Amino acid sequence: QVQLVESGGGLVQAGGSLRLSCAASGIIFRSTTMDWYRQAPGKQREFVAELTGGGSTSVAESVKGRFTISADNAKNTMYLQMNNLKPEDTAIYFCAARYPARTYWGQGTQVTVSA
Repeated sequence: QVQLVESGGGLVQAGGSLRLSCAASGIIFRSTTMDWYRQAPGKQREFVAELTGGGSTSVAESVKGRFTISADNAKNTMYLQMNNLKPEDTAIYFCAARYPARTYWGQGTQVTVSA
């Protein structure tokens, strides 16, 4: 059974940093593509960052140079380091494990960036 649990969200001032964690069970990171998505109020869920099973990473243009995705395979935990946060980064952040047949989602963690 796949379970994803995000943590690390909170309230931070613009220019600050947060590190989100996604603790996973029931999956093997080396065999799974893992993503971070976010959803702001009144907006659609959008892609933030991806880490493939082979270790390749990609991030959305809107966060390039500020956000970094990584994982600790021994802990089965994925991270999203967010630096130089902006008010427009305010959203619920979700981690996801993507398989050909379906995608598993965590419950999300709220990030609020004040101006």
